[in-house]
Amino acid sequence: MAVSDSKSGTEAMCPYRLVLEHVTSRWGVLILIALEERSYRFSELRRAISDVSRVSEKSLAQTLQTLERDGLVHRDAKPVIPPRVDYSLTDLGREAAVQVRTLATWTERRMEDVQEARRAYDEARS
Repeated sequence: MAVSDSKSGTEAMCPYRLVLEHVTSRWGVLILIALEERSYRFSELRRAISDVSRVSEKSLAQTLQTLERDGLVHRDAKPVIPPRVDYSLTDLGREAAVQVRTLATWTERRMEDVQEARRAYDEARS
């Protein structure tokens, strides 16, 4: 999920699809849900997300940058030594996080039904 200064053909044609991909990406979902609770420093956020799934520093940094570009995440760099950078949700990001959490809650609640559907599908194909 690279960030670029110019619009790609996909972004120009379907900008909402690109934002949807950012919000629902593997790390986008986890970042939005984590930041819904509170702001985090980079390393804290990485640890919080890694409780669920391992994320590399590069992937986390790229996803945060993409979400910041989309106006969902605020990056607050404080001019102190050592440098301190905090990440939090913007109002737009909080709104997106609520929607993502609703989907995550539904998925958790209905996982048993999904697993049963998968079993039935696989048995029918065998």
